[in-house]
Amino acid sequence: MEETTEQIIEKIKAGVPEEAKISDIKFEGCEIVLYSKNPKIFEMDLSFVKELVSRLKKRIIVRPDPSICKDPENAKKIIEESAPEEAGIKQINFEPEFSLIVIEAEKPGVLIGKGGETLRDLKKKVLWDIRIKRVPAIPSDIVKTLREMIHRESAFRKEFLDRVGRRIHSGWKGTEWIRFTALGGFREVGRSCILLQTPESKVLLDCGIKPGNDEFPYLSVPELNIQNLNAVVLSHPHLDHCGMIPYLYEYGYDGPLYCTAPARDLMVLLCMDYIELAQREGKNAPYTTKGIKNAVRHSICIEYEEVSDITPDMRLTFFNAGHILGSALVHIHVGEGLYNILYTSDFKFEKTALFEPASLGFPRAETVIIESTYGSSQDVQPRRKEAEQNLMNIINKTVERGGKVLIPSFAVGRAQDVMVILAENGFEYPVYLEGMLWDALAIHTAYPEYLSREIQKMIFHQGFNPFTAEIFKRVGSADERKDVIESKDPCVIIATSGMMTGGPVLEYLRGLAENEKNTLVFVGYQAEGTFGRRIQKGWREVPMQVNGKTIALPINCEVATVEGLSGHSDYRQLINYVSRMRQKPERIVCNHGDNNKCVELARSLHRLFRCETLAPKVLETVRLK
Repeated sequence: MEETTEQIIEKIKAGVPEEAKISDIKFEGCEIVLYSKNPKIFEMDLSFVKELVSRLKKRIIVRPDPSICKDPENAKKIIEESAPEEAGIKQINFEPEFSLIVIEAEKPGVLIGKGGETLRDLKKKVLWDIRIKRVPAIPSDIVKTLREMIHRESAFRKEFLDRVGRRIHSGWKGTEWIRFTALGGFREVGRSCILLQTPESKVLLDCGIKPGNDEFPYLSVPELNIQNLNAVVLSHPHLDHCGMIPYLYEYGYDGPLYCTAPARDLMVLLCMDYIELAQREGKNAPYTTKGIKNAVRHSICIEYEEVSDITPDMRLTFFNAGHILGSALVHIHVGEGLYNILYTSDFKFEKTALFEPASLGFPRAETVIIESTYGSSQDVQPRRKEAEQNLMNIINKTVERGGKVLIPSFAVGRAQDVMVILAENGFEYPVYLEGMLWDALAIHTAYPEYLSREIQKMIFHQGFNPFTAEIFKRVGSADERKDVIESKDPCVIIATSGMMTGGPVLEYLRGLAENEKNTLVFVGYQAEGTFGRRIQKGWREVPMQVNGKTIALPINCEVATVEGLSGHSDYRQLINYVSRMRQKPERIVCNHGDNNKCVELARSLHRLFRCETLAPKVLETVRLK
């Protein structure tokens, strides 16, 4: 039986030396925080903390008691006078409930110092815990608003995190069975949602929509009561995985949302855009901005490879998925060594312009739930370098003949991928980005530590940020869009939506499609039935709404598809990923793919690895143990 909250606190008290002067013990989600009244706390030998962590297998940290913290005005003055000027401090925020100062700086590394020396010195002087965040290289209203909101809500979050922590450490009697129910995203692409259950826990893995079709996960199944969920885990912030998370908070869920920090920020951007798009089209979105704000208030952001208890019998670890900024492979350890589940969600097992390949850092995974977007043996894409060269050849050929290149793109992931390719290849013509793409770009500049080692080296050591290259221009209004379309100069335009189901890309298409000099380039997956798929399949005339009337728009421009830039693993990479795992899975479940792709991948994996493989349908339940 797992130890209860009271037992844990008693063991901590017994293991803390008297000179630490611990005044209070609080739970903050999976962390246990010891508050100390000793002014020398940042100079003390804290080896007792390591011993407690080793013995209790809990994350334990020490902070100064609020009573010994310097007053905010004095603390701010000390920081401003003591911190290196080249750190570029832009904002200092206080969260007294946590004895925490959050400093936003242009160069966090300078503020931390070699081996953390500068940061330790600041803590000693102000007697506050200090957290440092990076200022985006491109100003981001989303990042600024969210950070301000988190500071304002610190009193609420103190109470919320304590409630979550007490629930996590409440103890359990045993885990007799583990099962999951497919609520969406099985034998289909879109509305990804999995209900993972034990006798003790109910956890939702993703909760998305099916863009363009307004299909939602089956949240009304008898075994799911939104109010009784223990946790929601977000793998990454594409709408087919995050688009219904605000709905949960608007209709009764008040528990934690676990995700990476960039995933939280991008989720807000995309969900806000989803509401605005629904309003423009005269539809009712399933939630309001209230649901989005509540999701942020209840978010608990964790880093890659940081182990976090999320229920009494479940432990969560995120690993790099190589898909988009902040995307994660979700590894869940159930019980004390009882069972391990890996939910890959969307992942890329190949180095890209933006990211390292998906991680294999977990030691065990008895069940793997793996995406099947490219699960057919025919789904083998060109190598990445070849794909990038193909893209550049098409773009260069178009601009040389005086044409414009239109690239439909998802706001998050592919757009930034194409930008880095253009910047690294020395492209010199203007590259226009629609407003939402620019907002997503700004969020990318706030989290360079989530990008590839190569890009981090450029930004941190070579002074070159590919996202801030002069060729990139923001399009912020309909008039500016019109100017870009009517201009005689060659350029590249990257616009949403990626499958041409709506958004600015359709306006650009209407203005550019009839000119043979121009090129429409598809760089991402086009689902069956979408506008983009029809053009990709060869339609040379498409119906288009103009001023309330339907016209037949001729597609005279060149149409090209660049394979190999996808953020999803192709068939060869999927097989290679499973073969590289340290321990062969007992069971592999295929999801996130068309019906035939899921079935074929399951068949291939069974043939190659001789383990149980499944391709369940939506609403089916699978017992794992």
